[in-house]
Amino acid sequence: MRSYPRNSPQAAARVVALTVLADGHLGHQEIDALRRIDVAGRLDLSQGDFMGVVQAVCDDLMASSQQHWSGIQHLPRSELKQVLDEINDVGLRLIVLEICAALCECDQNLADAEYEMLCTLADHWDLPLPVLRTTSARVMRSVDSGAVA
Repeated sequence: MRSYPRNSPQAAARVVALTVLADGHLGHQEIDALRRIDVAGRLDLSQGDFMGVVQAVCDDLMASSQQHWSGIQHLPRSELKQVLDEINDVGLRLIVLEICAALCECDQNLADAEYEMLCTLADHWDLPLPVLRTTSARVMRSVDSGAVA
C-alpha cells in the first residue's frame, strides 16, 4: 500500500476510504453521505482529489488481495497499523473518527466489519469510540445472549 505524508489530507482520506470499504463494498448510501457531509471539504481536499484517494485505495487493496477484496479482515494488521500511524495529530484523528462513524451509520446498518474498524481506530489512536445510534449485528448477538461485547 502506498504511503502519504504524515497528517496529510490524503492520509486522512485513506483511513476514511478503508472504513467505508471495511465490509467489502461501497454502497450508494455511503457515496451519497460522502458528499452530503462534505468529507472532502472537511479533509481539505477537492471532491476529485478525495475520490482519487478512494480509487488509489481500491487499486492497492485489489492488488494486494489478488483482485478479490471482501473486507478489512484481509488487510494485514501490520499494514493497517502503518496506515493509521500516518496520522498522529490528535485533532485530525478526532475528525477522521467522527467522519468514519457518521459514514458507517449512514445506511442505518452498522456492519460487523465497520464496527470493528471503528473500534480499531479508537483503540489504536487511544480515543473514545464515538456514540453510535445504530448497533452492529455482533453487538446485538452479544446483548441477546447475555454476553458483554
